[in-house]
Amino acid sequence: MADLVNYFIGQSEKERFMKAWQYEGGQKPIALNEVPEPVPGPGEVIIDVRAAGLCHSDLMYMTSGDGTMPFLPMTQGHENAGIVSALGEGVEGWKAGDVVGVCSSGVRPPLGMFTPGGFAGKLVADAPDLARVPEGLDLSLAALATDAGMTSYHAMAKAGGVSAGMKVGVIGFGGLGQIGARVAVLAGAEVHIAETKRDIWPIAREAGVTGCVADAGEWAAADFNPMAGGSFDLIVDYAGFDTTQKALMAVRRGGKVVQVGLGQPTFTVATPLILGRTLEGSLGGTVGDIEDVFGLMLRGEVTPVYTEIGFDEIGAGLEKLRNNEVTGRLVARFGDR
Repeated sequence: MADLVNYFIGQSEKERFMKAWQYEGGQKPIALNEVPEPVPGPGEVIIDVRAAGLCHSDLMYMTSGDGTMPFLPMTQGHENAGIVSALGEGVEGWKAGDVVGVCSSGVRPPLGMFTPGGFAGKLVADAPDLARVPEGLDLSLAALATDAGMTSYHAMAKAGGVSAGMKVGVIGFGGLGQIGARVAVLAGAEVHIAETKRDIWPIAREAGVTGCVADAGEWAAADFNPMAGGSFDLIVDYAGFDTTQKALMAVRRGGKVVQVGLGQPTFTVATPLILGRTLEGSLGGTVGDIEDVFGLMLRGEVTPVYTEIGFDEIGAGLEKLRNNEVTGRLVARFGDR
């Protein structure tokens, strides 16, 4: 009997494995591999992932990550929600069974590029990076809030300082832009979008958007004067595809352009457009931003468009993103289904 007990103890101490979608380098498509399950260190928790959002940043990492990722292969996925299943030494305020979203707050390097992310059954996170998911909020929305929600909200509300009465432009009505535009509408701003996909325009109008154009260049007056500028108080560029200069032309003197999207690695801006205007980059946000977005989603004030896929579809989902075949956001749901 003692031998049998010792056998099972030995089995439990053996390394456990899980499936994970990983970038292996060489700009190759993401691959499904078997990797060891993580173990929590001091101040860390293990999260059983239940929902993981797919992001254009994942594709960016697959084209530029070889020189920046500390090791390869790297488990991707930086937009995650799930259930706390284990706690490391010294963790306070959390317990097994808590439902959380994960934010890269700066304690741990960003998930999915510098440290393993959530395209896997489990991930390890630092306790200060956890945002508590309120009861009743669907985990797909909770996952969206940790990146698409946090990033878009922070850019519009915090970096942009949106307020009632402002004329606001949103470039790109995708996974981030749809949330940012809605945040501006809720703040009482007059909101316009520039989005190439015309079939999305009705969704934007339902969200309270006033005007839609296919190209942000249409916002600049034909007799544009670089000293006076355009008519917008604030423009948030969630695309970054040769759009920054167009945004600067459309914003008034004294106005602000907030750059979020990195659709191209470099862009050119005419020097006079910088004078008298502010161009500010916005990256990520805070746990507080995520929890603010949780509240907006729970109250039904922000209802982003998204499509759920299975864990095994993550690789194909990223290819759909690459080919611009996705409306809104893709969220992989697994573990609880």
